[in-house]
Amino acid sequence: MPQLDKDVFGPDAVPEVVAAFNAAMAERFGELPDIWDVGIDAARSRGLRPVPPPSPRAFDIEIADGLSLHVVPSTRPRGVLLHIHGGGFILGGAAHQDALLERMADEVGVTCVSVEYRLAPEHPYPAAWDDCHAAALWLLEHAGERFGTEALLIAGESAGALLAVATLLRLRDRGLADRFLGAALNFGVYDSTMTPSQTLARSGALTAATIERIVEAYAPEAATRRHAALSPLYADLGGLPPALFTVGTLDAMLDDSMFMHCRWLAAGGRAELALYPGADHAFIETPHPCAAAANARIDRFLADCLESLAKDTTR
Repeated sequence: MPQLDKDVFGPDAVPEVVAAFNAAMAERFGELPDIWDVGIDAARSRGLRPVPPPSPRAFDIEIADGLSLHVVPSTRPRGVLLHIHGGGFILGGAAHQDALLERMADEVGVTCVSVEYRLAPEHPYPAAWDDCHAAALWLLEHAGERFGTEALLIAGESAGALLAVATLLRLRDRGLADRFLGAALNFGVYDSTMTPSQTLARSGALTAATIERIVEAYAPEAATRRHAALSPLYADLGGLPPALFTVGTLDAMLDDSMFMHCRWLAAGGRAELALYPGADHAFIETPHPCAAAANARIDRFLADCLESLAKDTTR
C-alpha cells in the first residue's frame, strides 16, 4: 500500500493494469450521463449502474412507520454492521449492494443491516439523517436479541459515509458512540460547501457541476451547508471510534477523505487512510483492478475492530 507521498498522486503511481482498465472504460462508455441528463425518476427506475442480483438469504424488517432495514445475515455473526448506502442522497437503496454486504457478512463475520433511508429532493436534510439515527438507536437496543450479538460496526459509501459520520456524532452527543467499534468510510463527502477537489472536478464519475446540483437537492438551504451535520469536516470529532478512509486519487472526493483522516487524528481518534492511485469514485463496487485489494483491507479493518473487543473482554 503506497504511503502518503507526492508520488502517490502522479501518473507514474498508477499501475499499468489500472491505466489499461481506465482507458478501456473511457473508450467503452465515454462520458456517462449524470443524474440530471437522465432525470431522477429514470435514473431510479433504470439505474445509472447495474444493480447486482439480490442475495437469496436477505430479508427486510420494518423498525418504524416507513423505516425498514435490509438484512444480509451471517451464519456465525461476531457483530452487526450498520450499512448506509451511497447515491448522492438521491439514488440507491438498501437492497442495491447485496454482493458487497454478502462479502462482508462472510469475510468479516457480521450480519449486515442496511438502512432504507428517505431520499432527496423529496426528502432533504434532515430526513436521511433522522432515519439513520433511528436505525442506529434500534440496533443499540435490539441487535443482541435479533441478531445474537451486541458488537456493532458502521460503514458507508459516498453520501452514506457522510451519514455514517453524522450518525456517530449524534450518538456521541448522547454518550453512545463507544458502542460502535469501528467505521469503514468509503470515498465520503464531508464538506457540503465543496472541498477543492470537488470544486476542480471537470471529468470522471463526478464533476463539480453535478456535485453542486446534488448538494442543492439534499441541502437546499445554503446557510446550513457548513453545519456539522451536513459538513462533518467542521465538527468536533472527539470521542469517535477508529475509522478507515478509503478513496481513489481520481475521485472528486479525494480531499474530503484526506482532510477527514487528518482531523480524525487531530481529535485524538485512530484513523487509517487507504489511497488507491488511478481509482475514481465508487470503484470498490466495480470490476476495477484496485477493488479487490481495497475491499480486503476494509474487511481486515472491520475484523480487527472486532478482535480488539475480544481482546479487551478477555483481559
